[in-house]
Amino acid sequence: MAAATHNQLSNNSVEIPIHENDIMDSKHCQKIEEGDNVDYFQRAQWLRAAVLGGNDGLVTVASLMMGVGSVKEDIKPMLLAGFAGLFAGACSMAIGEFVSVYTQRDIEVAQIKRGNSMKVGGENEEEGEKENLPNPFQAAFASALAFSVGAVMPLLAAAFIKPHKVRLGVLVLVTSLALVVFGIVGAVLGRTPKVKSSVRVLVGGWMAMAITFGLTKLIGSHGLQM
Repeated sequence: MAAATHNQLSNNSVEIPIHENDIMDSKHCQKIEEGDNVDYFQRAQWLRAAVLGGNDGLVTVASLMMGVGSVKEDIKPMLLAGFAGLFAGACSMAIGEFVSVYTQRDIEVAQIKRGNSMKVGGENEEEGEKENLPNPFQAAFASALAFSVGAVMPLLAAAFIKPHKVRLGVLVLVTSLALVVFGIVGAVLGRTPKVKSSVRVLVGGWMAMAITFGLTKLIGSHGLQM
């Protein structure tokens, strides 16, 4: 009776064919998933040091030059303030990035040691895990370089223009275009909306330049000499 039932089930069993297209689709989906497996945290680290560093250099130096230009029509004070901002900002960004990344690295190394101390042979894995941690020197160099690249743009924009009002207008125009570019690049690399990112960066730069221009002009009009 059992044998008959087994034969009957075997005869009535349904075969599910596996088509070659199904196998190809499965492999294709697997490739897509593997391609989308991107470490966005590591990418964000370099975006912060590169794109945002360049944006800081651009806005800082442009705002300094706008502030000086609000009380001095001579081009020399504007350029001097711009170069001072470039040097000071690049050093500040490099030191700040170095300290920040080094602190983060120390915390992660301590966490790795605590985790490996509970494993057998964890000391051998520790060196390999340390190699994947961010490098403070690389981050500091990238941040200083990005700041300098951004800071050079307003300096070049105003260096060869003698009329005061035209110089200020060109400075604002070049800075605005560069801010839009920085916003688009950051959005593309970070896979965020391009329009929102560009508008946010542009408005922030305008506010920084306007506030610096207005407050410096207000202080200058009350008799303070440079």
